[in-house]
Amino acid sequence: MMHDMLVRLYRLPDSAARLRHLSEQGIRIRPCRPYEAHILERWVGEHFSARWVSETRIAMSHTPPGCMVATQQGRILGFACYDTTARGFVGPMGVARDARGLGVGAAVLLAALEQMRALGYAYAIIGGVGPAEFYKKVAGATDIPDSTPGLYEDILPEIKD
Repeated sequence: MMHDMLVRLYRLPDSAARLRHLSEQGIRIRPCRPYEAHILERWVGEHFSARWVSETRIAMSHTPPGCMVATQQGRILGFACYDTTARGFVGPMGVARDARGLGVGAAVLLAALEQMRALGYAYAIIGGVGPAEFYKKVAGATDIPDSTPGLYEDILPEIKD
């Protein structure tokens, strides 16, 4: 089981240089639009998991949608959702294998956190953290003690076809 982490949204690093660098490579970071939800859900299912598709669907049902995407020439490179498993939670988020190492993950994470700050949140929770060092480095996330399993207990098993 993985623990949760806390991010102080009032102390986020400036993402302008990061976004400028990606823009020079033709990579855009933007909110996913409601009419693109089915495209994002299909992409998440192909690259990640059915559980993440469910969470992405919830993020896309908000007004405004709670999902940021990274695109390049009409292709999705990565995404980061918020307010899915619970209000104030960040995730799921992921980057296509061939786009890792370009800074896309950090950019979509910061964009999602900035959106949450704009909505009035002071803190965000990253639930069931995988790469803890990534979240510490990019967003200054700190570990939440005694947060395992947190909301992620008694998870229904996947149904096999």
